[in-house]
Amino acid sequence: MYKRLLDYNDGEELEAVVLIKNSQLRHTKKGKLYLAMTFGDASGEIHGNFWDANNQDAATFSAGTIVELDGQREEYQGQPQIKIYGLRVVGPEEGYDLKQFIKSAPEKISDLKEEINQYVFEILNPTWNRLVRFLLKKWDQRFFDYPAGKSNHHAVRGGLVYHTVSMLRDAKGLANNYPQVDRSLLYAGCILHDMGKVLELTGPAATQYTTEGNLIGHLVLIDEQIMLAAQELKIDAESEDLLLLRHMVLAHHGKFEYGSPKLPALLEAELLHRIDDLDASIYAITNALQHTRPGDFTDNIMSQGGRKFYRPKVDEALSSSRKLE
Repeated sequence: MYKRLLDYNDGEELEAVVLIKNSQLRHTKKGKLYLAMTFGDASGEIHGNFWDANNQDAATFSAGTIVELDGQREEYQGQPQIKIYGLRVVGPEEGYDLKQFIKSAPEKISDLKEEINQYVFEILNPTWNRLVRFLLKKWDQRFFDYPAGKSNHHAVRGGLVYHTVSMLRDAKGLANNYPQVDRSLLYAGCILHDMGKVLELTGPAATQYTTEGNLIGHLVLIDEQIMLAAQELKIDAESEDLLLLRHMVLAHHGKFEYGSPKLPALLEAELLHRIDDLDASIYAITNALQHTRPGDFTDNIMSQGGRKFYRPKVDEALSSSRKLE
């Protein structure tokens, strides 16, 4: 039976065709060169170091290249990695398609798009509704294809819209429970909060940060997009509606140390931050549990402070009825 990259256990040798998602030429403490690499397929990604590398190796084994990987899975400082025995570039004549090495969101993009549109209908404030519709149309192709991150949460094809819809579902439950919440503002914030990633990232294959992403970041980029949209739609730049929506996206990281230029100063902004953090955490933990046997702990999850999470043995008995996405 064909084994995917993350189906291998520690100590197992592997020979697999994978995608190089990231490759950086670095120096050891002794000054020797090596490639710090990330490999991926439809199951996920794993790191490995290619020792005694040179500039030619860096050019040959660059991000976005499909290779045959020969090595062994092992653990280093609580994290899985591949001890690389050898790499070979796979040529186009061998029949591999780049898309088969990219993990996708677990729900159909067409279904997620339809669900997004249903939430847009519930944004009753005309200013927020017009801006959301305008930006969804402007960035339609990227928004429904791009990941939500380079390597952390929702770093899969369609991950951005999947993350957005998941947040909207949480937002709906909270708005139902707390009638004082402005549902329209919260929904608009959920849809737009990470849309700047269509400019911050390069796309789902071998995802990298763009120059804009590195120098400006998605919070400021989406704020700029909102202002450009407002200008085109002739919305008053000093209107309170516009200021509230801008605050939602600029404050959604919640803390200065998380890169937020402002702390949440609206009830809806605080909720947006917490929903965003909750969804990212659940995704990261669930993704790690997916590759953990019942009765074992996950690898260290860096986004969760390096903690490990236990997968109960009951999961084995319930595997036919409970599926981890």
